Amino acid sequence: MRRYATYQPRTALSLWAPIFTIGIILLVIVAAEARQSRTWDFEMNPVDKAPNDFSFGRTGSGRMGRWVVRTEEDAPSGTHVLAQIDTDATDFRFPMAVAEQPILADVRLSVRCKPEAGKVDRACGLVVRYQDENNYYLTRANALEQNVQFYKVVDGQRQQLASWHGPVASGAWQQLQIQADGEHFVISWDGQQVMEVADQTFREAGKVGVWTKADSVTAFDDLTVEPLSSQP
Repeated sequence: MRRYATYQPRTALSLWAPIFTIGIILLVIVAAEARQSRTWDFEMNPVDKAPNDFSFGRTGSGRMGRWVVRTEEDAPSGTHVLAQIDTDATDFRFPMAVAEQPILADVRLSVRCKPEAGKVDRACGLVVRYQDENNYYLTRANALEQNVQFYKVVDGQRQQLASWHGPVASGAWQQLQIQADGEHFVISWDGQQVMEVADQTFREAGKVGVWTKADSVTAFDDLTVEPLSSQP
C-alpha cells in the first residue's frame, strides 16, 4: 500500500520564528559593538574634508566652525589629524565635532590635542553625554589661561563645575581624558588626574566628541572611547 505524507500546516509562530531569530541576533551584534572601544586616528579619512562619521554643531553664536582632516608631521599616530581651522573670534562660540556612534552614558573618553593658534582662546575640549549642541558635559584645556576646566552646558549656557590651574602648552601634543560613571566624573590632563566632580544633570546616554572655543585653531588625534565595565 502506498503511503502519503500528511500535510501539516505551518503556524504563524513558526513562520515568524526565523525573522524573530534574525532580529535578536542583530540586536546582540549592535549591543556588542556599542560595548567595544574605538579609536579615531583619521588615517583613512581624505585630507581637506570632514570625516563622514561625525556631525558638527556649535553652541553660542558666530560661524559654525570648519572641521577638516589634514596632515601633521608630528601627529601622535600616522600623519592625519582632525582640525578646527575657522578663526572666527566671536567669544561665545563653541564649535563641536561629534561622533555618530557609539551612544553611551558611562564612558572613558580621551584625545591627543594640540592648541595651535588663537588670540581670544587656544582651547581643546571633550564632550560626553551629548544630547544636542546645547546640552552636554564638557572638559577643556586652555593654553592661554593655563588651566583645565569642567562644565555642564544646559540650554546653551555653561556652568563651571571645577577648575585646575597648571601647564597647558601651545603647539604641543598633550592628552585630555574624562571618565563619566553615573554622577561621578574624573578628568585627567597629560596622564595626571586633575579634577573629580559629582553631578546629576545628565544621566542618560549621549554622543561623544571634540570641542573648541572662539578663534582656537586646534588639532585632534587618537580620539578614543571606551565603555566602562558597568555599561549595560
